[in-house]
Amino acid sequence: MRDFIIVIVKKREKATTTGEENKFGNDYLGLLLKAHLDTNDLVDECKAFYFAGQETSNGLLAWIIFLLALHTDWQEEARKEVLQLFGKQNPTHDDISKLKTMSMIINESLRLYPSVLSIDRKVTREVKLGRLIVPANVELLISCLALHHEPEFWGEDVHLFKPHRFSEGVAKATNNNIAAFLPFGMGPRTCVGFNFATIEAKIALSMILQRYQFTLSPGYVHSPVDYLTIRPQHGVQVMLHKL
Repeated sequence: MRDFIIVIVKKREKATTTGEENKFGNDYLGLLLKAHLDTNDLVDECKAFYFAGQETSNGLLAWIIFLLALHTDWQEEARKEVLQLFGKQNPTHDDISKLKTMSMIINESLRLYPSVLSIDRKVTREVKLGRLIVPANVELLISCLALHHEPEFWGEDVHLFKPHRFSEGVAKATNNNIAAFLPFGMGPRTCVGFNFATIEAKIALSMILQRYQFTLSPGYVHSPVDYLTIRPQHGVQVMLHKL
């Protein structure tokens, strides 16, 4: 990734010497180049943006497709909602927020297969958390996976795919323990890509559901693996049936 980004940067820098319009470009990389960042910092920014913006969304879509291929009743419910809102036309910005069934499916998929296993935080100063006094410079590890699979918060059916548990929002789904649902973190450090990733997933899923029915391939081997994000080790093989 580093070498690939460096090649693009060199091309942009060369363009500035030839007097081309827009020089660095009007995209994200162009803005970074205009800011005259150190090359290493610039590359790190691009790598983080690429990884956070693509890898997590890829994983989310893969697990949703897997779950809907297994639970075709929910797949049909989602398709019905998409066709009622969009027909065969591409999703529109104004109607994306009306996808209630799909929102429940996305939340339940993130609960069962959160993009990251845990969130790390370092305490910069002594702080009180409930009855605990946490000293400065202590590193905390918050396990998203453990919280998302805790029967105390979600009930005894915690391991089942039940999107309807989110029909009345996160608070109701968690018995008012909203901190038990952390797919994008929480508080002032919530992932800045939260809304973007959700909209991106809704658009992609809508366009897939408009065109295909899908079932899980008999050759699929279920093997979630943690490699920075939780991903299917061997991919998700599905059989597509054109509508």
